[in-house]
Amino acid sequence: MFDHEMRDVAERVLNDCRQRGLKVVTAESCTGGLIAATLTAIAGSSDVVDRAFVTYSNEAKRDMIGVPWDMIMKHGAVSEPVATAMAQGALANSAADIAVSVTGIAGPGGGSAEKPVGLVHLAVCRKDFEPVAERHVFAGDRDNIRRSAVLTALALLASLAER
Repeated sequence: MFDHEMRDVAERVLNDCRQRGLKVVTAESCTGGLIAATLTAIAGSSDVVDRAFVTYSNEAKRDMIGVPWDMIMKHGAVSEPVATAMAQGALANSAADIAVSVTGIAGPGGGSAEKPVGLVHLAVCRKDFEPVAERHVFAGDRDNIRRSAVLTALALLASLAER
């Protein structure tokens, strides 16, 4: 189910977090839990992965991890402020030390000139560090966009864990 590259990056995240005693939480929209699934596909991941929030709807973002409704209405669910609030909310609603979030438009429909299919916003945050957010426009079909988002999210987690 998970290719070699995804497993390798997930193992790196788990090892980096394990070495530093860090617990991870995910907040996912367009990836629908694939980041958490990739991490938990690795045996022994339970010592690192605290929990995962699949916040596919705007209501879930608000209700589960506290993304302010006015922020969603002002910027849209697929935006840097919402991705950052998702990561911060996941961290606040967990026992984790480090969080990653992803929100985007995986397609094939739903895009616009302003927010095209493939647009993905990701954010990571860690206690006592400033959040880091990235904007990407990934090419390909729905599966490729989601795979690219998972790999990018895992790379962001590894980078922040290594700090």
